[in-house]
Amino acid sequence: MTRFLIRALVWILSSLLGLLAAKLLLPGFHLSTGGLILAVIVFAILQSLLAPLVVRLTRKYASALIGGVGLVTTFLSLLITSLLPGGLSIDGFGTWALGTFIVWIVTALATWLLPGIMLREKQPEGQKG
Repeated sequence: MTRFLIRALVWILSSLLGLLAAKLLLPGFHLSTGGLILAVIVFAILQSLLAPLVVRLTRKYASALIGGVGLVTTFLSLLITSLLPGGLSIDGFGTWALGTFIVWIVTALATWLLPGIMLREKQPEGQKG
């Protein structure tokens, strides 16, 4: 159960970081303060549900594209999240393309780095690594 909770927390934090990075870097990427929590939770859930589905479909029908699964699931998650009122909106093709890439790279790095940061054992005081 602890592993599930840590994984869920990592998904939520990485989604938050990815969405905030895109919001800060792209003027056409709008994330309302009031809808932030909903957008992050919906995006994180969609990412976790869509990834295995897209991997399976890609493996079956287009195995040469397996490397792009993360980008596809990020785009689909952004698209579906943006359909909900009040949380996320994205203006223009360039913002969609760059936003998808930024959110994908930040969430990928965060899901790789956050578990190590969160699970790092604390050293007793007086000892340095």
